[in-house]
Amino acid sequence: MPLFHHENRQRTAETRRLYALFELAYTLVDFGAALCFVAGSVMFFFETWQTPGTWLFLIGSLLFAAKPTLRLAREIRLAAAGDRDALADRFPK
Repeated sequence: MPLFHHENRQRTAETRRLYALFELAYTLVDFGAALCFVAGSVMFFFETWQTPGTWLFLIGSLLFAAKPTLRLAREIRLAAAGDRDALADRFPK
């Protein structure tokens, strides 16, 4: 199955579970990145907190960068799950 096809996530109970787990991870990363940026922004108002605020900006940026990585990993796993099903169907039982 090609990547990024909606049908990949609905094929079996396992692919639905896998999709839901990746969506949960994606959402948690999104919230983590947003919280880092908000906290970093508040810290930047105070000179003594600017260094930790800068680190939070960096961590938030890395979390935002992890989002497309999670999405690609999810799609590869979903596509691979479809290939396993197709491969199993080729052999007699």
